[in-house]
Amino acid sequence: MGSLFRSEEMALCQLFLQSEAAYACVSELGELGLVQFRDLNPDVNAFQRKFVNEVRRCDEMERKLRYLEKEIKKDGIPMLDTGESPEAPQPREMIDLEATFEKLENELREVNQNAEALKRNFLELTELKHILRKTQVFFDEMADNQNEDEQAQLLGEEGVRANQPGQNLKLGFVAGVILREKLPAFERMLWRACRGNVFLRQAMIESPLEDPTNGDQVYKSVFIIFFQGDQLKTRVKKICEGFRATLYPCPEAPADRREMAMGVMTRIEDLNTVLGQTQDHRHRVLVAAAKNLKNWFVKVRKIKAIYHTLNLFNLDVTQKCLIAECWVPLLDIETIQLALRRGTERSGSSVPPILNRMQTFENPPTYNRTNKFTKAFQALIDAYGVASYREMNPAPYTIITFPFLFAVMFGDLGHGAIMALFGLWMIRKEKGLAAQKTDNEIWNIFFAGRYIIFLMGAFSMYTGLIYNDIFSKSLNIFGSHWHLSYNKSTVWNNNFLQLSPATSDYEGTPYPFGLDPIWQVATSNKIVFQNAYKMKISIIFGVLHMIFGVIMSWHNHTYFRNRLSLIYEFIPQLVFLLVLFFYMVLLMFIKWNRYEATNAFPMTEACAPSILITFIDMVLFKESKPPGKDCHVYMFWGQSFFQTVFVLIALACIPVMLLGKPIKIMQARKLANVQPITGGSSDAEVGGMPNGGGGGHHDEEEMSEIFIHQGIHTIEYVLGSVSHTASYLRLWALSLAHAQLAEVLWTMVLSLGLNKEGWLGGIFLTVVFAFWAVLTVGILVLMEGLSAFLHTLRLHWVEFQSKFYMGQGYAFAPFSFDSIIENGSAAAGETE
Repeated sequence: MGSLFRSEEMALCQLFLQSEAAYACVSELGELGLVQFRDLNPDVNAFQRKFVNEVRRCDEMERKLRYLEKEIKKDGIPMLDTGESPEAPQPREMIDLEATFEKLENELREVNQNAEALKRNFLELTELKHILRKTQVFFDEMADNQNEDEQAQLLGEEGVRANQPGQNLKLGFVAGVILREKLPAFERMLWRACRGNVFLRQAMIESPLEDPTNGDQVYKSVFIIFFQGDQLKTRVKKICEGFRATLYPCPEAPADRREMAMGVMTRIEDLNTVLGQTQDHRHRVLVAAAKNLKNWFVKVRKIKAIYHTLNLFNLDVTQKCLIAECWVPLLDIETIQLALRRGTERSGSSVPPILNRMQTFENPPTYNRTNKFTKAFQALIDAYGVASYREMNPAPYTIITFPFLFAVMFGDLGHGAIMALFGLWMIRKEKGLAAQKTDNEIWNIFFAGRYIIFLMGAFSMYTGLIYNDIFSKSLNIFGSHWHLSYNKSTVWNNNFLQLSPATSDYEGTPYPFGLDPIWQVATSNKIVFQNAYKMKISIIFGVLHMIFGVIMSWHNHTYFRNRLSLIYEFIPQLVFLLVLFFYMVLLMFIKWNRYEATNAFPMTEACAPSILITFIDMVLFKESKPPGKDCHVYMFWGQSFFQTVFVLIALACIPVMLLGKPIKIMQARKLANVQPITGGSSDAEVGGMPNGGGGGHHDEEEMSEIFIHQGIHTIEYVLGSVSHTASYLRLWALSLAHAQLAEVLWTMVLSLGLNKEGWLGGIFLTVVFAFWAVLTVGILVLMEGLSAFLHTLRLHWVEFQSKFYMGQGYAFAPFSFDSIIENGSAAAGETE
């Protein structure tokens, strides 16, 4: 459990593997996923490494598998996914896999080429069939129009002159098919290029035709062009070629056209039969490949990852041993050694592997063990910055503080229940939902944070009970502790009704749990009461949260034995917070305890001093004024003296934070008479490792830089304490906004449906309720929930973690088959 609060202890180890056993050992380590290898050949080109040929072979196999996958998806064939991960094949099995993939690819490409050629022939015959059918109509029309006037209309004046007695008029023609969208431009080009001396007839093909190249459905039209002379014929053919129109032979005699049409129909029937057989064969090949495709992908990616990792190793002088360096968790060294022994036994090698721990001053990677519950909370922390090595991990505390602060802003029993039920549904169905892999980024974010969503909803239900707020209404569980003397009409119709605890309407005993539901009718001072309540608890929670963050820094300083930071940073920082802001919190509790509406004068509510004014006067050393005549200035005896002392102590902490640590470091350097020192008691290194993010490692730093950095940190902390305290007021502001939006939706939407009567009112209420439910989920749950989530994230990243968290480490990225397969990457280095 200790690793949850602080990252795992890491060790840098040197690994010696026999060449014959290296593949099997790395395979076992990949299944284990606990070893991060270092590149021992950083200056060697990727194409000059020892196993580059094996990696290329794996790339080629992956290319073939992607081709198969593309063809399988094109046919809509489901791929079998058992969810199991086969072991990495032995190197000798690569040849069998390559042969299998080569055979499948060649067979599939040959089938595709044959199918494409058959489809092209089928398309040509289909277009020819339509041409023979459509042109028959054109020729029939020409046979009926042989008089001189109609010939003049076809050929123009030159045609009329050519059709004088003694001359034989013979029209030439070409027929073809063109894409329908090109037809208008085609017609204009013919008219302009041939100067109107051609006649174009066209007819649409009603059914779409399949393009054999890409399988798209295209619409085409049949055309026939009549002309006279070889010159126009050449010009027409060039225009057809430019517009990619396909020309087909069309006999002039009707008998020849009928004979050709019968032959075309016979060939189309034969082609349909052959195409069906080809598609059946292709389908059988793809179905057989789909059963093993997922496993093949896993095997190839594992092989490639192993060889990619082996390229990070070095060869010894005998070329028989591979040497590697790796980061491993200290607690898992025995597990890693067992995996290495299993790999050696699998390979049949008689030389056992050697795993030696090395001493290093390099900063180790940060490794926090997580499970499916803590993983999402750890991801929130790592999004800000990975913790420095062995630094205090905020994630376990965030499990409680994050949903609680969210719930303070999102306090509503109804909205919290919606969110909690959604999170609970994802948790209950997580196995099935996890198996349904999707590329929808929003859904993946929701599913990854299912436990966060559930906790945020559950905590929001709790704070909703505290606020006694459910869809802007209240629950009357225990009965009200107020007895109003107003009549019913006044309560329902008076928009200026106030509740005063000074009257006999109030029983004098607090409500057992949360707010009294009677505040729903206090239209005038309800918001005033809730504002004062929520504003104060926001400051209380904020100050306690910041104090807790400062206390966390004490754990870092003591662990890294950083005595200077402990004395000259932690103590003055904590004292500064306590004497100013925690004292302000104490004043709130004192005011709540001493001043009541029914107390004897001068302890009445009217004489209660303002906490904010008191705090400002305290910092300015200014005498506070009484809030009213005959009222006491202070809430307890000696308050003025204590406030003066507290401010003086806070001011004294500032030079201690600013100068204490740099002066001590300067004195230590002078005593050691070394500039800079090589080892100081203030910056101790633990176990041969650097102090990481928890200490102040200043051995290589100039004194001027130390003073500057310390000044920046001091100013940031002092000014940040004020701004961070005010920043927690967002808890109050968003809570108020959420409650008011819920009330607006109820008043302006749902209440309209509730006021209607009769069966029409029932229908109207159904429609209004649906509209209200959509707005509630869309605006109040999703949008307001996202807003509260982001504000809570900021409170943790800035106000809380800035007190102790450096976040300057780098994540532990072990060689793991699971992460490689999940990310779809075969290169082990890409997972880092």
